[in-house]
Amino acid sequence: MNMEMLEMKKEKKKGRCLAIMVVVAMELLFLFSASSAEPTTSPFRKLLLGDLKESKTKASPSTVSLLREYEHEDGKIIVDNGILQVTISIPDGFVTGINYNGIDNLLATQNEKNNRGYWDVVWEEPGNHDIFDKLATTDFRVIVEDEDQVEVSFTKTWNISHHDSYTVPLHIDKRYILRRGVSGLYAYTIMEREQGWPEVEMYQTRIVFKLRDDLFKFMALSDQRQRVMPAPEDRESGQPLAYPEAVLLTSATNPRLRGEVDDKYQYSCEDKDNRVHGWISNADPSVGFWMITPSNEFRNGGPIKQDLTSHVGPTVLNMFVSTHYAGEDLDTHYSSEEPWKKVFGPVLIYLNSQPNNNSSLWEDAKKQMLTEVQNWPYDFPRSEDFPTSLQRGSITGRLLVVDRYAHYNMTWTKSAYVGLAAPGESGSWQTESKGYQFWTKTDSKGKFLIKNVRVGNYSLYAWVPGVIGDYKFDPLISINPGEEIKLDVIKYHPPRAGPTLWEIGYPDRSAEEFYVPDPYPTLMNRLYTQVRAEKFRQYGLWERYSDLYSTQDLIYTVGLDNYQKDWYFAHNSRNVGNNTYAATTWQIKFDLVHNPDQTGNYTMQLALAAANGAEIQVRFNNGVADQPHFTTGLVGKDNAIARHGIHGLYHLYTIGVPSDLLNNGGNTIFLTQTRTRSPFFGVMYDYIRLEGPPQP
Repeated sequence: MNMEMLEMKKEKKKGRCLAIMVVVAMELLFLFSASSAEPTTSPFRKLLLGDLKESKTKASPSTVSLLREYEHEDGKIIVDNGILQVTISIPDGFVTGINYNGIDNLLATQNEKNNRGYWDVVWEEPGNHDIFDKLATTDFRVIVEDEDQVEVSFTKTWNISHHDSYTVPLHIDKRYILRRGVSGLYAYTIMEREQGWPEVEMYQTRIVFKLRDDLFKFMALSDQRQRVMPAPEDRESGQPLAYPEAVLLTSATNPRLRGEVDDKYQYSCEDKDNRVHGWISNADPSVGFWMITPSNEFRNGGPIKQDLTSHVGPTVLNMFVSTHYAGEDLDTHYSSEEPWKKVFGPVLIYLNSQPNNNSSLWEDAKKQMLTEVQNWPYDFPRSEDFPTSLQRGSITGRLLVVDRYAHYNMTWTKSAYVGLAAPGESGSWQTESKGYQFWTKTDSKGKFLIKNVRVGNYSLYAWVPGVIGDYKFDPLISINPGEEIKLDVIKYHPPRAGPTLWEIGYPDRSAEEFYVPDPYPTLMNRLYTQVRAEKFRQYGLWERYSDLYSTQDLIYTVGLDNYQKDWYFAHNSRNVGNNTYAATTWQIKFDLVHNPDQTGNYTMQLALAAANGAEIQVRFNNGVADQPHFTTGLVGKDNAIARHGIHGLYHLYTIGVPSDLLNNGGNTIFLTQTRTRSPFFGVMYDYIRLEGPPQP
């Protein structure tokens, strides 16, 4: 080919490139002019039309892209990072689809778009009925859109004109983030109310994902709590039990599950342990769908509050606020003059895949959870309401216990819980929902560090396994950005009046050390025949007391009996037939070398791990017909007996016992649970101690 022909070919190629550029420019000009000519009566539509509709080309694994599709004022966005694609409806902000590993949608496609991935709040105005609000939003905007990250916002602005509607009086900002190289979706929500708004109570705040029941059969909550789960239709065809959540699987599609009980409360977990849970599909390769929570700072009720996790649906939950295992004591009440704002999350909806290997998927999910915990607080959310690590503070100190009757010297605490929560009385953290909480545990020398604390005013609280009561540091703690507060040694003087004469149990706010019976063979969840440490999660154990103590209530003899075998874990009423229940009276028998002329009272420390509609009356060497020396009065609504929780809210009673109530020799303490309207009324004891008179 001669040089002249080569030059002619180059010129023709340039001409074609120029022509293509001109056509593209004209198309862009047309798109811009068309969008500017659209009517502007709808602010939402104007926002969408101000953005160019992007190509549907799948994103490269190293970039993140955002595709908008819409018709009229409704539509969807698809966020894609080359690993997964997430579809979110606009403007209401429901997650309607998650495409991963070649599966078009992992979510429950048979459900309506507002019943696949959503946030919700349960609330009421005082005196009215509960309202279930899925927080549908009205506006959409893009916060960040580049090759590393997309963050989108779905908002709803409330005003007084909405007062008669079924919409919770809150400003809502739901945020979703997809990042380069991360196999999951981050989600968080900012909720706010203004002064002068209606008085309300909010019982529940959570995020929910409902998965395809044809894919997801295997659920994992911990290393031990993993199993093949029933299908939704198994519950629908099953036999209802004492309350709607509990069903006997009479005709399960999986024959191995027939005759078992399914109850979502059997899969509850303490918040401190609720870091990762989820489901594994039966596809090949298997897919894991996980809820990862890197921090508990936005959950209510403190580190040992129990709450729901995953359950039949298949459903994946993250409970941020609830009254589960606490009852009305944990209601979140807002007066009309009370402004409030809180950020819930971010949490990570994490996806992974392996060829038919459930174990490796679970291990990988745990590894990802540790990565998220290490990276907390995140530096990538773009809301000014979510502070980074540099915008937070910390506090350090050392906690010791001073109890001269237990130890001659002061003792350093080990594995004590130390936390910052809203200012209040000692122990008030367990019924606190509005603010943030930050907890840690002491090392073997009592040292603690609470880091990444949001700016604000807090009380410092603590409690020590093996020691009764609650500690509160008197001065308020003010956290400022970047500040590290260093406390001197702080000393906890637990409730104590005299030396220990005897004790029943171990003071750890749980009844787990007491005798938990085997369940009825026809009402078992076989998971907990394998995980024996949590056999208290079996259904119907409240009725086992009536079987074991059908004619005579529990009698415990100090020095002879062993509380691990002879002290029943729950003190409730006895079934006497025809759905009728009777009060029960437990006895503690003990010998005492006692000088009636000795001055000074004895003291009984009575610690409850749970209480529900109960009243415990205490008598010393007197018949049940006599007036009680002490009564708790009506106490508790935590429902922990029915919901297979080994504890609910902690209650401690310090009871003075005049010496003339006790004999020199044999004595009996009578504990009567008087409330009998329901088999679920009763208490779980944490610890009982009798102390002698004070000594010099």
